[in-house]
Amino acid sequence: MLIAHDLGTTGNKASLHDEQGRLLRAVTVEYPAHFADGGIAEQDPDDWFNAVVDATSRLLSEAEVERASVRGMVISGQMMGAVLLDEACRPVRPAIIWADTRAGRQAALLNERLGELDAYRLHGHRINPTYSLAKVMWVRDNEPDTFAKVRHVCVAKDYVVQRLTGRLATDRSDASSTNAYDIGRGAWSAETLAAAELDPGLFPEIVESIEVVGSLTQDAASATGLPSATRVVMGGGDGPIAAVGAGVVAPEDGAYIAMGTSSWISFASSEPVLDPSMRTFTFEHVVPGLYVPTATMQAAGASVAWINEILSPDPSGASLRELVEQASTEDTETGGLFFLPYLLGERSPKWNTDARGAFVGIGRHHERQHMMRAVLEGVAFNLAECLDAYADNGYAFESIDAVGGGAASDAWLRIMADVWGVQVRRRSVVGEANSLGAAVVGLVGLGLADDFSPARELSRVVAAFEPDAARHERYRERLERFRGAYDALEPWMNEEVR
Repeated sequence: MLIAHDLGTTGNKASLHDEQGRLLRAVTVEYPAHFADGGIAEQDPDDWFNAVVDATSRLLSEAEVERASVRGMVISGQMMGAVLLDEACRPVRPAIIWADTRAGRQAALLNERLGELDAYRLHGHRINPTYSLAKVMWVRDNEPDTFAKVRHVCVAKDYVVQRLTGRLATDRSDASSTNAYDIGRGAWSAETLAAAELDPGLFPEIVESIEVVGSLTQDAASATGLPSATRVVMGGGDGPIAAVGAGVVAPEDGAYIAMGTSSWISFASSEPVLDPSMRTFTFEHVVPGLYVPTATMQAAGASVAWINEILSPDPSGASLRELVEQASTEDTETGGLFFLPYLLGERSPKWNTDARGAFVGIGRHHERQHMMRAVLEGVAFNLAECLDAYADNGYAFESIDAVGGGAASDAWLRIMADVWGVQVRRRSVVGEANSLGAAVVGLVGLGLADDFSPARELSRVVAAFEPDAARHERYRERLERFRGAYDALEPWMNEEVR
């Protein structure tokens, strides 16, 4: 058997799989994140490792399997963060995660030195404060005493792999999410690191996602209860890993949407896809030789979780499921209410860290079901703009497969199908799609599979939502109003947040 761990923003989703990749058991161990004014978003890296230890123990106990039967472990993790380590690979401060937007000045400096479009072509990504490189620069510029202790920089899954094996490395998918990676050469960018005035030696060696990094150290074996001979496969970033969990392991497999705290629409390609307007970006896939062009919004499930907390601040209030059901009846309309889902700034397609959420058009007649539906629609509208960016570059999709926790909602998938005018299909594995994708990476890495094709069978299409032509036409008009609301408020957002 093998165990896959997916280190998300809210917790570690861990799953136990047999030698064919079939899901046997799954558990989630939650951990906190610290969000504060000024764009702060941080986590304790040791919470990730402790969650891996706890989840491993729970999986083995609940599944009642022999620990010696677990031959390997593989890790998927949230991307674009910055874990800063000392000589002994211990964190010198809390990890700065993907949602943190403090490093605007550092990103602007890099754009000035590299040229915005040239940097996009070099990395496959815009220079942006949400990426690792600007975050590292921010610590150097604002916490010099802390930075003086830094000897290594990595991302979430790399830290856990190091704790498990004693070896610090990263894979190409996560390296391509740092703004420090030359996507054409497949290596750290000397030009970029010179512009950032950072030592290239801070960044770890780059290996393939399917490489066996090592076996468990004695300390890790003792903590997890697994044999020290248990091998650890490198794994990858949660975006490209989710593509595998959605069965997208080749260009012919089409597109998928991951519906988690953040949300993204992506597909597999044989080369990077560079949008002249820089609305989308490209990661390297965990499948060697492939890429995953991606459009990511910051707060998808995060917007739904937030409105649920606001409308149901105590356990006696309406549950999230009840709120979504109230918002999903066929005769429910928002009554002219729009929601801009920019609670954490925005990446695709706005690329504005100053963007903020807003209800627009709210009136005395609006009730909580209208607010919830406006949130569901607002996420769908923003993702519709991402699909427009793909279409402008020659990529249109007849259907989009959905994974992630949000994909369990019929109401939300139906709204997305109607807004986008394309078929939206639910896969059989949604909440554990990332850990399933990691498991397939583990199968290949451990030599239990020749290639990534088992992903197509381990997760299958189980439901399809066809767009309603009349509702799609109404949504096209509402999409223009949504765009207009953002355009009208953008100058105020940019001025107000400074």
